[in-house]
Amino acid sequence: MRSPVTVYPAGSGGGLRQSRPVPRRPYYRPDLALVHHLGFGSHADACAPGILALLEPVRARGGVVLELGCGSGLLTRHLVDAGHRVVATDASPAMVALARRHVPGVEDVRVLVLPDDPLPPADAVVSVGHVLSYLDDEAAVERALRAVARAVRPAGLFAVDLCDLEWGALRRGAPDFGRVEDDWAIVTRFEVPSPERFVRHITTFVRNGDGSWRRDDERHDNVLVDTAAIPEWLAGEGLEVTVASSFGAESLPAGLRVVVGRRSGPS
Repeated sequence: MRSPVTVYPAGSGGGLRQSRPVPRRPYYRPDLALVHHLGFGSHADACAPGILALLEPVRARGGVVLELGCGSGLLTRHLVDAGHRVVATDASPAMVALARRHVPGVEDVRVLVLPDDPLPPADAVVSVGHVLSYLDDEAAVERALRAVARAVRPAGLFAVDLCDLEWGALRRGAPDFGRVEDDWAIVTRFEVPSPERFVRHITTFVRNGDGSWRRDDERHDNVLVDTAAIPEWLAGEGLEVTVASSFGAESLPAGLRVVVGRRSGPS
C-alpha cells in the first residue's frame, strides 16, 4: 500500500500529456497473505519469547500494546495468550481479515498505513517482519520511527526489527526460493538493484475448490538503511534507543536489526 506513482505509456518520453497517477497494487493480497499465514510463522515464533520478556512490565500494569504489521496474527496470538491487551494493525486488508479470524481476544484489529496514519498512544509498540522496511525510502522510515517513538507513553517502550544495509550486501546473487505444499506453492526471485534496495518477485499458486490453480504475482520493494544512525534520528524524542541483533536469545537472519526505545517515567 505504497504511495501512488506516475506511469507513462511506452514511447511517451515521460511528458506531461500522460501523467495520471496509477496506484500500486497493495502488498500481501489475499493469496500471498494466506500462504504467509500457512507456511511462514517461524519468524514470529522465534521472536516472541524475547518480545514477551521486554513487555513483562507492560503486562504487569495492564498496559496496551500496539502491534504494527500484525499480518495474520502470528505474533499477536503470542501476545494475547500471554495476557496482553493488544491493538493489532496492518497495511494489508487481507492480513487484517485473517487476523480477525484467527486471533480471538485481541482488543482491536485495524488497517493502519505507515508513515502517515496516526498511531494511537500505547504503553508499547512492537513489530516483527521488517515492516518499516516496506516504506518508500529512508526519509519515510525515519518519519515512521519518529511517529512510533511519539506514540510511546511514559515508562513504555518500542521494539521493532528492520533491514540494515548489510541485508542487501549479503544477498546479492541469492538463489531463487521455492516451496510446494498440497494446496499452495510459492516461488521467490531476489534482486538487489542498489545498496539501499532489496526486491522480492513473488509468485503464488493456490488451489481452488474445484482442484484448479490460480496464480498471483507481487513485487515487494524493501528500503535498506544504516540502522546505526537510528539513535541519532530519534535523539530528540525523549527515549533511550539502542540497536541490537535480536529481541532476546533468538538468532535473526544476518542483516536484520532490532531497534528498542525506552521512555522513562512513572509506570
